[in-house]
Amino acid sequence: MKSLLIIEAKKSPEFLERLLRVCRHRGFTVDSINAETGSVKQVSHITLTVCSERDISLLTKQIEKIVGVLQVATLQQEQNIKATA
Repeated sequence: MKSLLIIEAKKSPEFLERLLRVCRHRGFTVDSINAETGSVKQVSHITLTVCSERDISLLTKQIEKIVGVLQVATLQQEQNIKATA
């Protein structure tokens, strides 16, 4: 199942490394990631698309525990459809 996460966090050099490590340890594959600094210079906005058979709440609960995270939102979930011949 694919999920789209929107994350706001305090800007720090090590945050992306921590975020990707949590995704890997929880069994999620990162399909895409986009990070940018918002209008407030000390806040980063990160859009993350992940894929896994696991429940997305397992990942969001762990992301919320990372130092500097201000907000985590799950915007969409879609199931992968396997084509059969």
